[in-house]
Amino acid sequence: MALPFLPGNSPNERLGKEKFHKSQHFDYSSGVPMLVGSEKPGIGGEHLVGQEIKSKYSVYPIGSGTGLPPWVTFDKQVLCFDAYFQETVPEAQSETYRIRKCKIYFFLEDDTIQVVEPEYKNSGIPQGTLIRRHRIPLPPPNEGQFYNLFHFNINQQMKLYSRTFTVTDCDSFTRNFLTKRGVHVNNPTTVPEDPYSSLREQLKKSMQPLRPYERHDTLKQFLDHDRKVLRFYCFWDDSQSIYVDLRELILHYFLVDDTIEIREVIPPNSGRDKVNKFLRRCRLPKHVPAKVKQPGEITDRTVLNVLTSSTMGNRYILDSLKTGAVHEEFYKDCDLIIGGEVNVWGRRVILADCDDFTKHYYHSKYGIEDFTPLQYKAPPAPKPLRPVPPYNGFGSEEDSLSFCQRLLPKPPRKDFQKFMEKDRYGLDSKVLNFQAKMITADPVDRERVFIISFYLSDDTISVFERPQKNSGVLGGKFLERGRVKKPGQELFKSQLSQYFTAQDLYVGGTLCLNSINFQLLDADEYTFKYMEQHAEEFPRANMGIIISKLRSLPEEKQSEIRKFLTLSDPSNTGFIPFESIRSLLLGLDCDLSEHEVLVLGRCFSERKQTQVDVGLMLAVAQDFLKKKAFEEFPKMARAFVDQDRHKTQRLSTKEIRTICKAFHLPVPNSLLEGLLSKFADGDEIDYHAFLAGINWLEHPAPPVMPEDTLKFEVDVGFDGGGAAVKNINYSAFLQDAFSLPSNSSDTSA
Repeated sequence: MALPFLPGNSPNERLGKEKFHKSQHFDYSSGVPMLVGSEKPGIGGEHLVGQEIKSKYSVYPIGSGTGLPPWVTFDKQVLCFDAYFQETVPEAQSETYRIRKCKIYFFLEDDTIQVVEPEYKNSGIPQGTLIRRHRIPLPPPNEGQFYNLFHFNINQQMKLYSRTFTVTDCDSFTRNFLTKRGVHVNNPTTVPEDPYSSLREQLKKSMQPLRPYERHDTLKQFLDHDRKVLRFYCFWDDSQSIYVDLRELILHYFLVDDTIEIREVIPPNSGRDKVNKFLRRCRLPKHVPAKVKQPGEITDRTVLNVLTSSTMGNRYILDSLKTGAVHEEFYKDCDLIIGGEVNVWGRRVILADCDDFTKHYYHSKYGIEDFTPLQYKAPPAPKPLRPVPPYNGFGSEEDSLSFCQRLLPKPPRKDFQKFMEKDRYGLDSKVLNFQAKMITADPVDRERVFIISFYLSDDTISVFERPQKNSGVLGGKFLERGRVKKPGQELFKSQLSQYFTAQDLYVGGTLCLNSINFQLLDADEYTFKYMEQHAEEFPRANMGIIISKLRSLPEEKQSEIRKFLTLSDPSNTGFIPFESIRSLLLGLDCDLSEHEVLVLGRCFSERKQTQVDVGLMLAVAQDFLKKKAFEEFPKMARAFVDQDRHKTQRLSTKEIRTICKAFHLPVPNSLLEGLLSKFADGDEIDYHAFLAGINWLEHPAPPVMPEDTLKFEVDVGFDGGGAAVKNINYSAFLQDAFSLPSNSSDTSA
């Protein structure tokens, strides 16, 4: 029973719906306003009755395969099919239809299709891309859908825009891809024979050239030997001329076309005019003809005159037997050999030598191994020595020597490569520092302490004197940085003077700087480490040389050393004091310097680094900051907080060092590195504690003595030598030096 049409009795179609928007039915297509409402859904996005919405996405369902979109997953992946279509030719007598082969490409990334027909020579029809790449709709009545992957298979027909294509085959990638997608790929089929193409092939085979034609294919020789030239050094004995001499020549043989070019080597001041070429590039005949052929007399083809008539014209034919051809022998690469002769238009040229490429070519092709050159000229006379005048005292010796070497003098060249390799880089100073004392009879000068610095970048030396309290001598710079000559050399001489090098400085050695003798007593830790790491440059820091010196000692001295080391360790701990073995090695005359003994001790020692008080380091740092009036602590605190992204109030050592360098913290590098190592907890530092320690405005430290400040300002700590070496592992020393354990029968006796 139907309800009356009264309020409340009719069903509400909007009940339970949340979307009530309407689709836009008008839009622009290619700049033209048009109605597109048939493709748009109804109210709320629901489809209208009988409406079919075209698919805008790939045939693959969402969620299958990887989570990447198709244009990423199937990028540059294309399915290739071989196909053909039959075209009717209505107005031709020789053919009624034509079979046209083509390629169908299906792009997996967006389901687009492209049809390309290969171009054939003299086809007379436009070929190439038949259908540009785009999505092709299905034939009616499914024109609202597009071709996808599953519409393709072998041995079936496809209708693309009123043309029916028959798919005959596909490549291996396409077959494997379709098989993995569950498509049963049919067997390939053959393409029907095109009658017109068969007729064209028959005509082409039966065609004969209407003019004499003979082809010489030199493409392979060009591709194999292009830009490859054999070079021979030869000479021509021109003894019949007025000036009897040897003419030096260079013969170039071009493998690309078997041509030869000869150039003459004209020495300077020979009196001969310089010409471009002795022989232009051409094919060189072996036998010189009695009469030179005229141009056109020698040709590649021989033509016979069969018939000559005023009415019928001339008839020619190609002489296939080549009865009138002129055969000439030309030089090949097999005719050129060292010691052989080449007839260059009557001139006897003898091959004397060749370059490395020519030797390799003949060895690989002909198996020739003997390439002994011919000696055809006397060795060059030695150049006369040009004596250099002695140094006159004006300017430097190198600058004065440049005036004698050339007319327009140039400044002396510096070793730029050495400067780049051994110049300061970051915290690596490349400066060797030694502690020294003056060798003199004056008791006041004997107590003076000097620091000798050797700069590896330019072999310069500077001397700095440490100030001492109540000594009566002002400290500071003692010698300006510069190169220092070795003593005992004549001032006015022709040879360049010798200067001190890095190998001349070692602990225990004597250095004479401007007639003042210094004895090197110690070196800092960086100097010892650098010399040990570059032992090939410093023989006195080379453990191999030191061990070889110990092994070359007589057996009596070796037994005495083993016995002394065993008696020095009554508790059998394996360690003895370094001073004991140092006194022993220096007293036995083992040809070891004090530096070599220190290197030996550092190698077999247990060294303990001297600890510096943190309070003293902070006080010295505040003293440096106060003298430079550094007050940017609030800005540094903000920089630390900005860098601390995780708000842990801790930063890495590298980040704190970078911020300190950015604010140009006026503190020596050695002091800054020491403070960072003291505040470091693993690889992180509490930047609030570090900043509070160096803040001289809010947390002032007690004043420091000048010698404490100078210790960090000079940036030299002489604790890498004997002061840091305490005990020696003599068991390892005996095993490495004498290849014997410490408890051998000899030592126990």
